[in-house]
Amino acid sequence: DGQHVEGLEEADVVLVGVSRTSKTPTSIYLANRGIRTANVPLVPGIPLPHQLETLKKPLVVSLHATPERLIQVRQNRLLTMGDRDNDTYIDKQSVADEVAFARRLSAKFNWALLDVTRRSIEETAAAVMKLYNDRQRARPSE
Repeated sequence: DGQHVEGLEEADVVLVGVSRTSKTPTSIYLANRGIRTANVPLVPGIPLPHQLETLKKPLVVSLHATPERLIQVRQNRLLTMGDRDNDTYIDKQSVADEVAFARRLSAKFNWALLDVTRRSIEETAAAVMKLYNDRQRARPSE
């Protein structure tokens, strides 16, 4: 969850994405499959950890969802937390701006993109594992 960024290079996979793109549960699922996983939230206005910009070893996968889906998930999150005063978190334009911000970063750093709009955690993890395994096969032996 963006903690201990100094160890990102030790991960096999680093998941990035805006809030509610299932980074944490996907990370846990992958870890249970033996893939060392870290995740970093992408938040407009908050600088990226510089370590994320210079990673060589880990596969960085950017998780994306449509603004509509994110708003739906975030509304449910706010309801369960009893928080009804967080308008920006579920504002359509703000969420669309977050998604655009994440896409720009993904393009800038050439991160793999994965649309999680209609995926379960298991489906997302399976897609990440495929990307990871494909990358491992494509890399020359070190």
